[in-house]
Amino acid sequence: MGFLFVGLGGAAGAMLRYAISLIPYKGDFPILTLMTNLIGAVIIGFIVGYASRRSIGDNAMLFLKTGLCGGFTTFSTFSLEAYSLFTAGNRVTAVCYAVISAVLCIAGVWAGVTLSTAVVNE
Repeated sequence: MGFLFVGLGGAAGAMLRYAISLIPYKGDFPILTLMTNLIGAVIIGFIVGYASRRSIGDNAMLFLKTGLCGGFTTFSTFSLEAYSLFTAGNRVTAVCYAVISAVLCIAGVWAGVTLSTAVVNE
């Protein structure tokens, strides 16, 4: 049953992300992605904060946190994990996690592009 709630939330999150991408913007700075990531971080923070004070149920958490936020942006999950590490007193780990994640993921995009170029050019 949990898969259904994650799937429904994920579909809703993906559609919301797509809706934001339709906002007409002509600049060079990726403001729409930044907006998506920031909105996702605020939403997941609100969900976790609310759930720590009120019981909202496992299925609702699966729908909202894993599904909706995960479908909208996985950056929200990354942000929550880094925040949780930081507030638990693991500040060095939190900063290392954030920096390593950013550097490795950018390198991962480069590697994927390089690999796809090699495969397509064969």
